Amino acid sequence: MSRFNLRPYQSACVESVLTKFRERGKLLAVLPTAAGKTVIFSNTAERFQPGRTLILAHREELLTQAADKLTKATGIVAETECGDQFASFDAPVVVASVQTLMGEKRLNRWPRDHFNLVVVDEAHHALADSYQRVLRHFDSHAKILGVTATPDRGDKKSLGAYFEDIAFEVSLHELIEQGYLARIVVRTMPVEIDLASVRTLAGDYSDADLGDAIEPALREIVSAMRDAIGTRKTIIFLPLIRTSRRLVELCEEAGLTAAHIDGQSEDRADILARFAAGEFQILSNSMLLTEGFDEPSVACVVCLRPTKVRALYAQIIGRGTRLHPGKDNLLVLDFLWMTGRHTLVRPAHLVASTPEIAEAMIAKAAVAGDEEHDLLADEIDAKAQREAALAAELAAHAKRASRQLDPVEFALSLHELDLAEYEPTMPWHSQPASPKQLALIERNGLDPQAIRDKGHAAAIIDRILARRNLGLATPKQVACMRRNGHPRPDLVTFSEAGAWMDDRFGQQRRAA
Repeated sequence: MSRFNLRPYQSACVESVLTKFRERGKLLAVLPTAAGKTVIFSNTAERFQPGRTLILAHREELLTQAADKLTKATGIVAETECGDQFASFDAPVVVASVQTLMGEKRLNRWPRDHFNLVVVDEAHHALADSYQRVLRHFDSHAKILGVTATPDRGDKKSLGAYFEDIAFEVSLHELIEQGYLARIVVRTMPVEIDLASVRTLAGDYSDADLGDAIEPALREIVSAMRDAIGTRKTIIFLPLIRTSRRLVELCEEAGLTAAHIDGQSEDRADILARFAAGEFQILSNSMLLTEGFDEPSVACVVCLRPTKVRALYAQIIGRGTRLHPGKDNLLVLDFLWMTGRHTLVRPAHLVASTPEIAEAMIAKAAVAGDEEHDLLADEIDAKAQREAALAAELAAHAKRASRQLDPVEFALSLHELDLAEYEPTMPWHSQPASPKQLALIERNGLDPQAIRDKGHAAAIIDRILARRNLGLATPKQVACMRRNGHPRPDLVTFSEAGAWMDDRFGQQRRAA
């Protein structure tokens, strides 16, 4: 029995995973950093008892964190398979290093049918050869659950090469609005750093080239940063150890208390403890603390390791999104990266559902200059503009004689831009919609000819059924209220919608 009171979205995730495992064997759960993914998969593992669970991670810190939280959340004591540590065959849960388990002798000592559930922590790594070697050994018998904080469509499509469906998804925006994560404010820093000559290696910027590009600007960076961060506890990410050490020296020259940490620091635990205790303000690191580091009091994140990889950027910024007493928000300092032809992940990409929304947000941030701006407010404005443009386009091409609702209009009436601009992600999404799906959609007043594929139909039906279970207005009611000026028809109950329309049309009949 869980020892934690799960948050509503955590409970919903566990239930959805268990339900969808009845149909599919390889599922993803998509939640932002700091949403409590370890608590979620710990409770999922508990529900699989008395079957056995394997939890895979790629770093020792993540193994320890997973084992500790599993025990705190469920009371289950895990055993570790890592290096010279060997888990026993009767362990209810095994946490294992992928680097250890991928070895032929180590992997083959485990029967292929030994585990009922395999959990992949940080599942954006799951397509790597090391992970695939381990997963293929067990996946003919075990259910596979991947948990990840990478929600954009490109990553989902990539992960769809192995995983079969997304069992649950909640966005950073939703958890901030619900009060579970800190609000994010962004300040553009007036320091230009030229990345045009930085090479790309293995899909991302070369660390060595980045160090060379950033180091000439370090003094200017520290000067600008000192004025921006105030008294906020701050964590800084840099590409190289030497660059991080130099930044700390310049911070101290500027009167800021700072320390450096990296994977070779023998006193890592002591440094982290002193940072948590507030003995110094700034902790600088060379990409050590992207995963498995939880310090809720961090109120400012400075990313001086620009990246093309959204998953990495989400991990970096996620180090500061946890709530903490006295912490009003998380400040993200965004420097003026001169990228030339390169693409670059920016704060907007953390919350934007499409590249178009991200570009609109980035353009607005450029107008704001170095003033702080709220990331969610920027997204809301950009989405509203995009929704208005889609609504205008829809109106211009509307079927005037049709009484059926266009799926795009249904999505816009719910303010769900992702649904309005649906794109398939999992391979099965692109299959033709089934006759059963189309019949259900048509019964609910939507145009079945506008359904693009099986995934589109499933997404529409999910919204219809979810609203029905909550007693909310039907698609027809929502569309009718929206056309007739109701400010938020998506929030109205079925009975309230009926009363509102009776009153509105009754007034029109009386006026006529």
